[in-house]
Amino acid sequence: MKTLFSILLLSATLILPGCATVFGSPPLPGATEQEVITKMGAPANRYRVGDQTLLEYPGGYYGQRTWMARLGPDGRLIAVEQVRTTERFGQIRINQSTKQEVLQMVGTPSETSWLSLPQLEVWAYRYKESEVWNSIMYVQFDRSGIVRKLENGRDPLYDTSDRRR
Repeated sequence: MKTLFSILLLSATLILPGCATVFGSPPLPGATEQEVITKMGAPANRYRVGDQTLLEYPGGYYGQRTWMARLGPDGRLIAVEQVRTTERFGQIRINQSTKQEVLQMVGTPSETSWLSLPQLEVWAYRYKESEVWNSIMYVQFDRSGIVRKLENGRDPLYDTSDRRR
């Protein structure tokens, strides 16, 4: 019985990451905006990037995933992509990227805060680093809305260590 349980657990571990979204299989490229919304629901946010439109769909366990549906100028789906990834965070340019660009790249932050001494606004993004580690990325902006620092580490929400020792 223990072996059967182990096989089932291993199978689930291998199959579940293949699921494209929490919405089931994503709409196919070429779908209209209305078809995307019918399948995935109303987007949390909508962004214009040049002649394209991004529809933001946050989700996943504790908000660790965010999907962007990219629509072309004709209003048809180009692709649906999970954007809370190490690679996507790597596209944020220190001393160049703006708040709007960060929103378009990785979506709405899980939390925001303010660091008074260095005068930085911090946006926190929970994500599953390399699809293994429960991590958090901190994107820090100056008063003009430019990224000045990126820091990542273990997500304290998942920290089960006893800190009183």
